[in-house]
Amino acid sequence: MKEVRVRFAPSPTGYLHIGGLRTALYNYLFARHNKGKFVLRIEDTDRTRYVEGAIENLIESLQWAGVEHDEGVFLEEGKIVQRGEFGPYIQSERLDIYKKYVDQLIEKGYAYYCFCTKERLDKVREEQKIKGLIPRYDGLCRSLSLEEAKEKIANGEEYVVRLKLPPNKNIEFKDMVRGNITINTEDLDDQVLLKSDGYPTYHMAVVIDDHLMGITHIVRGEEWLPSTPKHVYLYEVFGWDKPIYVHLPTVLNKERKKLSKRHGDVSVGDFRGKGYLPEGLINYLALVGWSPEDNEELLTMEELIEKFKFERVSKTGGIFDKDKLDWVNGHYIRNYDLDKLTKMSIPYLKLTDHIDNKFIEENYDWIKTLVETVREGLSNLSEITEKVEVFFNNKIQPEDDEALNMLKLEETSTVLNAMKEELSKVDEVDEEFAKGIMKKIQKSTGIKGKKLYMPTRIALTGNNHGPELVSIIYLLGKQNIISRIKYVKENYM
Repeated sequence: MKEVRVRFAPSPTGYLHIGGLRTALYNYLFARHNKGKFVLRIEDTDRTRYVEGAIENLIESLQWAGVEHDEGVFLEEGKIVQRGEFGPYIQSERLDIYKKYVDQLIEKGYAYYCFCTKERLDKVREEQKIKGLIPRYDGLCRSLSLEEAKEKIANGEEYVVRLKLPPNKNIEFKDMVRGNITINTEDLDDQVLLKSDGYPTYHMAVVIDDHLMGITHIVRGEEWLPSTPKHVYLYEVFGWDKPIYVHLPTVLNKERKKLSKRHGDVSVGDFRGKGYLPEGLINYLALVGWSPEDNEELLTMEELIEKFKFERVSKTGGIFDKDKLDWVNGHYIRNYDLDKLTKMSIPYLKLTDHIDNKFIEENYDWIKTLVETVREGLSNLSEITEKVEVFFNNKIQPEDDEALNMLKLEETSTVLNAMKEELSKVDEVDEEFAKGIMKKIQKSTGIKGKKLYMPTRIALTGNNHGPELVSIIYLLGKQNIISRIKYVKENYM
């Protein structure tokens, strides 16, 4: 059986979009599931939209997400390098290759030189629109002989090269998501293959590259579906076996519109910057348009690889639901290795006014306990700055009337006095003391249950609910607890 080879081939026109990451992920999962190869190629023939640093961002984003390619374009010590036997993997370095195949098409009569100016083309399209026709090239230069065309070129006239589609021909291909598709050439345009600047269009370059790189399955967004018949026709005229096509549904927002910057975060960097874990984002993103047979929602990369099949990809757009992402990511945060999570949380903790490098260096174990204590309520790591604030502000504010009323109970004063009494017996609060203090207070006061634990929590944090009381007591330490008891007594009791 032929080795499965897939590719992710983005244009460096901006930072990696969440939809692009999903396309890369599906390519990766399919390749790994079938023990094939995953290629990263850069399609940079549109020089007008090239963005400096986009290739580096793309590779770093894929690395961060754990979507690893086998050949193509890599980053080594900050430099772009290429590895693999089918290079170059950057289209702008393959111009001679494309020119050779364009010349073949022209010589065989499958393509032609076009000398129409932009002004003429605009005018033709405008007239077609007025008549209610589909705007497309009217074929004026199709009738030029090769000798006439070459004479015009010799005279310095600017030109492009267009594909010469045959009249009234059905072009058929199979899509693994959408099934069998047939489109007639009467509904297609004579696509430009080579632009006036000498660069190929996507439609030419993609066919040449995919064939020469041995790509067996083309997995890309559904926006390329209308162009696919032209690509299939090129495979036919070159006499090449065409690949299997997979056109993925678009990633949509809750309003069922394409994700865009106007509606919030859309780049992988946006989510990475907010402290989403790569495992959480990848797990959720895999489910935006695909589901496993058992409908399981929490899946490791290994499980995704094992279960992934294109037959389970939806034909309709996948809804990107941030609330669902938060739920999935929160699961990973709660179950993540604590040491790793602490190190990942430190950049966000340093955004507070309370934690700097010196503090971290001197109190790393305390920071670890802090992260462990608050992670239950996190959906992403950027939220940690707000969650830890309660441990640094001794001016407690009851969160609502219920909390305020709880502080006013007679039992609350008794509990807090007993807590001060227990604190006076130690120099500092350690974990053992924090674990045992509430039982000692219960024994000395006879108060238990809600009237013991609720007022203690409210006096120390202002909140009715939250992290484990043992962790709160340990993290606050003796002096902060005493300060808070004093503040609460003076202001609310």
